[in-house]
Amino acid sequence: MTLTSDEVQRYARHLILPEFGKAGQEKLKASKVLCVGAGGLGSPMAMYLAAAGVGTLGIMDFDVVDVSNLQRQIIHGQSTVGERKVVSAANRIKDLNPHVNVKIHEAAISSANAREIIREYDVVADGTDNFPTRYLVNDACVLEGKVNVYASIFRFDGQATVFGMKDGPCYRCLYPDPPPPGMVPSCAEGGVLGVLPGIMGTLQALEVIKVLTGIGEPLKGRLQVFDALTFKFRELKIRKDPKCPICGDKRTIHELIDYNQFCGIPNEEALKAMEAQAKAEESTPEKITPQELKERMDKGDKPYLVDLRNANELDICKLDYDAWIPMPEFAERVSELAPYKDKEFVLY
Repeated sequence: MTLTSDEVQRYARHLILPEFGKAGQEKLKASKVLCVGAGGLGSPMAMYLAAAGVGTLGIMDFDVVDVSNLQRQIIHGQSTVGERKVVSAANRIKDLNPHVNVKIHEAAISSANAREIIREYDVVADGTDNFPTRYLVNDACVLEGKVNVYASIFRFDGQATVFGMKDGPCYRCLYPDPPPPGMVPSCAEGGVLGVLPGIMGTLQALEVIKVLTGIGEPLKGRLQVFDALTFKFRELKIRKDPKCPICGDKRTIHELIDYNQFCGIPNEEALKAMEAQAKAEESTPEKITPQELKERMDKGDKPYLVDLRNANELDICKLDYDAWIPMPEFAERVSELAPYKDKEFVLY
């Protein structure tokens, strides 16, 4: 694709790079990239890909902007709180670079739509935050023959690599089996340093550009692990697994599966059945909302309150608890509650 005079001026700093030049910029203009997720990783990734001049940028997300997102999801702003993330992101991209064709996919990626959507693009950038979706994106990319530029974040740590390149590994080569459900907390549960997704998402954008233009050496078969507290990068080798069920010599996965089930997460029907069984077995509810608890306490009820949060979380807000036992210590200290066994406990 030929560059317009406005584009030549906009991308001047690219064009004077001998390794990049006009040919590299025209490759970017002709390319199509899908960003799965418009959150912490997707925000810097989408903005830098748009600024760099990727011709078509797909944004896929089903969520709305919440004020708690703004600590790290810089593509959104205070004025877009409550707005669909795909709409907020698209408007920001258009303001940054009107030459980019933004395609909105306002849906959760699923086994039903993944292959059809991914098929339209040259490269997929995975900015998701849960294991079922990562396996889904990986499998869809392998089945459609697309490169998957991957990153993940947790608290102060990040990872980045490129899956699905010729003779290179895929996500299943690195993680053949998912961790047990609940073993790895989400960012909402475990927290994340706001700048960390900015670092890792920018690295993703860099790798996407390298894959599309053919410059440099992409992270094929190499996993970059970043520790933000020490500012140290470690590089780990990832080998293609010849026995991998999706990209190995004897493929056993030929279509997308139920990834929640694969990761041991009950589907909606199973959850409803479990809830119904719990209600049938218990005469009193197992859960209470903060509003319900307040209403009861305002009426004079005094359940025994046990705060399970860590010390740093107490600084955010707290009730006048009867006992404070941080969750990591609960199994060892639960006996401390024995003297109050006749009381009604509320744990939070």
